[in-house]
Amino acid sequence: MTILAVLSYACPLILCSIGALFTEYAGCLALFLDGLVSFSAFLFYTFTVTTGSAILGAVMACLGAVGITLTFSAVVERGGANRFIAAIAMNLLFGALCSCLSSVIFGTRGVLAAELFRFSANSARAATVVVTAVLVAIAAIFLRYGRHGLYIRIAGSDADVLQAKGVNPGVIRTLSWSLAALYGSAAGCFLAMRLSSFVPNISSGRGWMALAVVFLGKKKPLRIVAAVLVFCVADVFSANIQNYISGIPSSLLISLPYLVSLLLIFVK
Repeated sequence: MTILAVLSYACPLILCSIGALFTEYAGCLALFLDGLVSFSAFLFYTFTVTTGSAILGAVMACLGAVGITLTFSAVVERGGANRFIAAIAMNLLFGALCSCLSSVIFGTRGVLAAELFRFSANSARAATVVVTAVLVAIAAIFLRYGRHGLYIRIAGSDADVLQAKGVNPGVIRTLSWSLAALYGSAAGCFLAMRLSSFVPNISSGRGWMALAVVFLGKKKPLRIVAAVLVFCVADVFSANIQNYISGIPSSLLISLPYLVSLLLIFVK
């Protein structure tokens, strides 16, 4: 497996983790990410097949995911609902929408593939790595130097400070959810692009793993990227080591990435 392949393999989890970081800072963790990633991948497939353009399909998928999240967040904020419960409800909603819309539009709840949805492996990997690098850089700069990035970092711990400055904390929480949706939807698009198809539950738990990675990376963008890379390298290593060394228990290989992650907790 090449370095480019390993990096592209890690990119969806990196994007999900950065998206979750926004919401953790704002005090409203994005528990909907796992469902949103799969839903975005479905939208990407649907819009790409419909329009014949992968770029247009990706843009429409991201806008659709962000639009739904923004609307839901505004309703939650206006109604004063518990955001954690609302996020779990959103996660279930996204999963249900994937199944329902797939059945209605394509007549199946299974794997979706089409001639219009085929991508070169190398091109898909390169695009994934480049776009992810740009998005991570933007997030790091935004959180560190941007005014609204500062507001997001304050919203979760010192919302009263924002109110004293005349800034509505609810608007900042909605902004954090929208950014999480943008990054999560990009991850979904890249997962579908890598497979050249849509597979139900394509996220494979990445949305949930991202929540843990935020804390594993000490809530720092670059540390989060490093933590994901270490995890993914260990995952790729465990998947391929038996080709060279036989007799290693499969249970040990399966647990290796998670053991490495546990060791990272003790690294300051």
